Amino acid sequence: MTKVSIKETQNPTILKFEFQDFITQNESFEFKNIDEAKASPLAQQLFYLPFVKTIYISGNFIAIEKYSIVEWEDVKDAVAEQIETFVNNGGIIISIEENKTKKQPITVYGETTPNPAALKFVVSKMLTKNAIEFKNIDQTAPSPLAKELFKFPYVKEVFIDENYISVTKYEINEWQEITLELRSFIKQYIENGGTVLDENLLEGNTKQENNTHKDFDNLDVTSQQIINILEEYVKPAVAADGGNIVFDSYNENDKTVKVILQGACSGCPSSTFTLKSGIENMLKSMLNDDNIKVEAVNA
Repeated sequence: MTKVSIKETQNPTILKFEFQDFITQNESFEFKNIDEAKASPLAQQLFYLPFVKTIYISGNFIAIEKYSIVEWEDVKDAVAEQIETFVNNGGIIISIEENKTKKQPITVYGETTPNPAALKFVVSKMLTKNAIEFKNIDQTAPSPLAKELFKFPYVKEVFIDENYISVTKYEINEWQEITLELRSFIKQYIENGGTVLDENLLEGNTKQENNTHKDFDNLDVTSQQIINILEEYVKPAVAADGGNIVFDSYNENDKTVKVILQGACSGCPSSTFTLKSGIENMLKSMLNDDNIKVEAVNA
């Protein structure tokens, strides 16, 4: 008899239902609606539950993202029971043949960034909702893709956000020598069902950003205003350049705002100019305080 265990994730809207054995082999699946779930009879059945928003199937688990109309506490046991009953009655979790016939190719293209050492590889599908940066191969437990990229000797850092991957290189190679190789590798890896990110293993890597939002209500008013400005006005701009900016702290005494630069923004020769002439001036204007200074803790 199959039994599933219920596990919470970093995202309160997503719950994992874990099996004792693997249910997929080196493949991950994401279904947004019942039409997309033709490869998974189980996912199709789960979509009859009105609160099911997205279904992820990977490794030994099924993760379900819910709409806010219910609380997990009220429905999680019933969902677990439905999954167990389906599987124990011989139901198919993933139809391999159906998946193969429906496999869709993706496109990947390279975009330059203001940082000459970083290139942005844009993918024609969403990869993650969490921006995450890897400085070395030891940090890549949540991302098998990043781990593989670090095996290229010229890859220095990897940053993944939404639908793109920013790669920072060592000086040993020029981009024209390696761009095609990297682009082809990323394309084939994702098309073959390789895992880009396991969202449930991101806790340590996104700790800084998660803590900022988790403790938001406990911050002083100015810090809250700064975070809102960064989120609304700054992040979309730096994301377009293949990077990210994360609020670190605000010192009320000397009016210093400290931020963390990630991806293409980290180590970028123009980042100091951007901080001073762009972000600092924006904060001065929007907060009506000419004494505000902005510093990058990892500049």
